[in-house]
Amino acid sequence: MELLKQLIEIRGASSDEGRVKDFILEYVQSESIKWKTKPTIIEGIDYQDCLILVFGKPTTAIYAHMDSIGFTVGYDRELIRIGGPRAIDGMQLVGSDSQGEIETELMVLEDEDGSKTLQYVYERPIDRGTILTFKPDFRETDEYIQSPYMDNRLGVWNALKVAESLENGAIVFSTYEEHGGNSVGFCANYLLKEYGVRQSLISDITWVTHGVVHGGGVAISMRDSGLPRRKYLERIIQLAKLSGVQFQLEVESAGGSDGTMLQKSDLPIDWCFIGAPEDHVHTPDEKVVKYDIMCMVELYRYLMQHL
Repeated sequence: MELLKQLIEIRGASSDEGRVKDFILEYVQSESIKWKTKPTIIEGIDYQDCLILVFGKPTTAIYAHMDSIGFTVGYDRELIRIGGPRAIDGMQLVGSDSQGEIETELMVLEDEDGSKTLQYVYERPIDRGTILTFKPDFRETDEYIQSPYMDNRLGVWNALKVAESLENGAIVFSTYEEHGGNSVGFCANYLLKEYGVRQSLISDITWVTHGVVHGGGVAISMRDSGLPRRKYLERIIQLAKLSGVQFQLEVESAGGSDGTMLQKSDLPIDWCFIGAPEDHVHTPDEKVVKYDIMCMVELYRYLMQHL
């Protein structure tokens, strides 16, 4: 899990994914000589901070968002959410501004009307507009991993593990998912026009709920705020049964992903969210069971061979 730990340590809140992309690009360039198929790398100004890998003759693409939640420094020590981080008094945050590295603490203030204001506690004012993210704190046992930003550095890690044996397929490392999404649109458009790719899998992390549990295997989401096309969804579930990999079915009324953005686009792209469930969502203590992680990798490998 050293690669996962390294990914989590990189600061990359929505709009600031450049360092994560550079790390992945360097990793692919150095490690892909050992992979079953060396991918074509697509990146550059037309793709902003996104990165696309194309293997052989792809029919299905994996989407894994690189960005994380965080906070922007506003006026008078105020913190403004990037995405939907939970705000817990005393959270440790890190970042850097024109005066150097920052390690600070979040403070939750309750106003007279019951509303809450978020501020940082630091010995000096932090530059306005500075991005702060959760301080890395990677914890591993025989059973589970607990850390900030399992969502979605674990989804990125999963895609890189699948890449090792992938013969035909594409992988998109996307941006902005936690704060509005939409970079998947131009990436999907490229893959559709250049390779005819009309199928996708969303490599992301979902929630532990009363219907989706730790240790139950990877979750296949039948719906969240978006609805994957039923014909495609049923095909995936049937293949999952044939794979022998343990999985559980998720049905939610809220939440979204890169799949939601694909559904809102004008592109005929099928999608399905498949990911390990985590507890303590959007906090520094996101927790995922290792068995579910391994199920996620194995199911993705199977689906990319048979879809």
